Amino acid sequence: MIVVIDYKVGNVESVCNAFKHIGCQVALSRRPQDIERAEGLVLPGVAAFGYAVSALGDAAALVQEAAMAGKPLLGICVGYQMLFEKSLEYGEHRGLGLIRGQVVPLPTGRTVPHMGWNRVDLPAGLGLFAGLGEARYFYFAHSFYAQIEDPHTQVAYTDYGFLLPAAVQKGRIYGTQFHPEKSSHQGLAVLRNFSGICTQS
Repeated sequence: MIVVIDYKVGNVESVCNAFKHIGCQVALSRRPQDIERAEGLVLPGVAAFGYAVSALGDAAALVQEAAMAGKPLLGICVGYQMLFEKSLEYGEHRGLGLIRGQVVPLPTGRTVPHMGWNRVDLPAGLGLFAGLGEARYFYFAHSFYAQIEDPHTQVAYTDYGFLLPAAVQKGRIYGTQFHPEKSSHQGLAVLRNFSGICTQS
């Protein structure tokens, strides 16, 4: 079973529905016993970083502990940004610290928010993109992005006038700045790949 962390921020229901659509057993919960039993965890979110961290509350420590113990974790959009050490969105806020780096505003001169479909180059070896070829288009909606400083993290990039990190993998910790649940068939393929990762021994 995949557990989508329930913290009342944004698109949790749409993420659950996407997993159900591809035939996955999924639960929306923040109960410690469900997080412990889950084969994998998903941390979605559509909100300002500080608000999202506050709403996550005591579930943050449960997610950190599970991820550090090797349970697969997928962060989506703000959930992806929360994987990092801190964000500078409307002040400075601490993240989960699972990946070294910080979340900062998109550079001046770019359209903000970044909203719409962008081509993501898919390097070999990133489990989320198995079977998807060298590049696919995914749907983005964000005003901040992650500056990644972790040498143990693999990154997939999109071109937004600079190389913008679109997805990451560090061990069994995964994140997408884009919304797979809003990205048509290729987005569902990403979620299906994550489900497969969760069921691997």
